Amino acid sequence: MKTRLFGRMPDGTPVPSFDLGTADGLGATILAYGGRIMSLNVPTAEGKRNVNLGFTTLAPWLEDRSHLGAVTGRYANRIGGGRFVLDGREYTLPLNNGGNTLHGGPDGFAYRVWSAEPDGMALLLRLTSPDGDQGFPGKLDVQVRYAIEGDDLVIDYAARTDAATVLNLTNHAYFNLEGAGRPSVLEHVLEIPADTYTATDAALIPTGEFSPVAGTPLDFRTPQRIGDRIDADFPALKIGGGYDLNYVLGDAPVSAPRFAARVTAGGIAMEVLTTEPGVQLYTGNWLGAPFARHGALCLETQHFADSPNRPEFPTVVLRPGVTFTSRTIYRFSRA
Repeated sequence: MKTRLFGRMPDGTPVPSFDLGTADGLGATILAYGGRIMSLNVPTAEGKRNVNLGFTTLAPWLEDRSHLGAVTGRYANRIGGGRFVLDGREYTLPLNNGGNTLHGGPDGFAYRVWSAEPDGMALLLRLTSPDGDQGFPGKLDVQVRYAIEGDDLVIDYAARTDAATVLNLTNHAYFNLEGAGRPSVLEHVLEIPADTYTATDAALIPTGEFSPVAGTPLDFRTPQRIGDRIDADFPALKIGGGYDLNYVLGDAPVSAPRFAARVTAGGIAMEVLTTEPGVQLYTGNWLGAPFARHGALCLETQHFADSPNRPEFPTVVLRPGVTFTSRTIYRFSRA
C-alpha cells in the first residue's frame, strides 16, 4: 500500500491518501478526509480507467457539498424536519437541506479527518463521534474498512455506541463508467431488482408508502438505458430533477450481500451487492461545476430515509452492547 501526504486542513492537520490494489488490477485511492474515494481505476482493454468523480488537490474537496466519494453519516439520506423521537425523548438536529437534515448534518462524517492505518492489504479508518454530535445521542465509535479483493472493492462498516442512537452509513461515490469527467451517464444501462420504492413528498421525505415500480419510468427490473425515461412526466422524477429515490431490496438487512444493481457502459460492468435493505439511485441531478448535471450516478446502499420517524421501516436504532455491521461490494468486469 502506498501512503502519501495529500494535503493539510486549514488548522494544519495532515490529510494522507492511500493507494489500494495492484498495478495491473483494480485500484483505488482513499483519502483520510471524509474517508473519501478519490479515484477508482478499472482495467479495460485500452488500459486503466478512472470511473469515480473526484479532485486531485485537497482544496476543492474542502469546498465540496455533494459528498463526493465520502463515508456519509451519522445518518445518510434525510431526516424529516431535523427531528426524531427515541425512547420517549425528542432530538433536534441542524437543518442543511431546506427544513430537513441531510447526510448527518452540515458537519457530518464526510467533513472529518478519519484516523487511518493499513490492515494487511486493506485500509482501516476510524472515527469517534461524541455524544450530541450534530444533535445525535450517544458516543459512537465507527470503523470503515476498504479492501480490493480481485475485481471487487469491498467496504465493511462497523459501529458501537454507549447510548441508544440512530445510525445509517453509506458511501457516496459518483460513478461514470465511461470515465470520470465524461459529460453524462444517460447512455448507461441500469438494472435494479426492486419491485417497490419508498414514495416521498415534495421535500423527498418518505410518506411511508411502498409504491410499485411496475408500469412507471422507475422500473429497472430489466436493464434500461438511464436517459430513456429520466425526463418523463412522472412525479418522482419531477421532484428530484431526475432519479433520486430509494429502491426497496428487502424488509430487513441480510447477513450475506445480495444483488442490488448492475450498470454497464463503456465496456465496463459494475455490479453492486449489499447487506442493506435499500439502494438510493441518484443521477447527479444537482451536480455543479466542474462536473456536469447527470455527469455521474450514485448507488448508495443504506437503510431508508427518515426511518427514525417511520416505525414501519427497518429499524435504524443502535443500542449499547450491539455492534452494527454492514458490507457493500462494487464488483467490476468487462461488459
